Amino acid sequence: ARVAYALGDRTALAMGRMNLNPLSHIDLFGTIILPVIAIWSHGPFFGWAKPVPVNPLMFKSKVRMRTGMLLTAIAGPLSNVVFAVVLALLFRVVAASGLLDVPSKLGTAVTMLVSITFQVNVALAVFNFIPVPPLDGSKVLAGLLPERLAARYEFLERNPVFVILGLVLLVSLGGRYLNWPIQKLSELILHVTGAG
Repeated sequence: ARVAYALGDRTALAMGRMNLNPLSHIDLFGTIILPVIAIWSHGPFFGWAKPVPVNPLMFKSKVRMRTGMLLTAIAGPLSNVVFAVVLALLFRVVAASGLLDVPSKLGTAVTMLVSITFQVNVALAVFNFIPVPPLDGSKVLAGLLPERLAARYEFLERNPVFVILGLVLLVSLGGRYLNWPIQKLSELILHVTGAG
């Protein structure tokens, strides 16, 4: 939402969606129903929030719509990577201070919280780069394709049958093929930050 806002689109702000309040981003099916079904059925756990509304017609005239959408789409997964880097640096500083050397329930809880939040953000970054509508990766791919191919690809996003088929493929194949890039991105962040 911040990138779209910087490019001239005020849609998310006008709809009350440019904030960090999780309640304004809840999608009934993706945030509540699907995770409950996953927990109940012991199936793969995934979900989503409401997509941030973006109107590319509102971008400043000096920014092409395709470029603006590409930048807006990259911002989501990139913010997950940046947050994971911040968490890794925080962990490194806390570990270097010796606070984690003294066994305590608080130290264990903080370590687990930082570790899980780190892993979730890396997984979200990788997952959201998958080029299946409505994920950010589909908009990134559409922004990189030649215009003729991008128009054909964007047709998929406007047709719910293809979106549902893509989501079914993600659920059935997702975990198997996502573990490797998630692990490699985690290792890279931990190596670069010196936290690994």
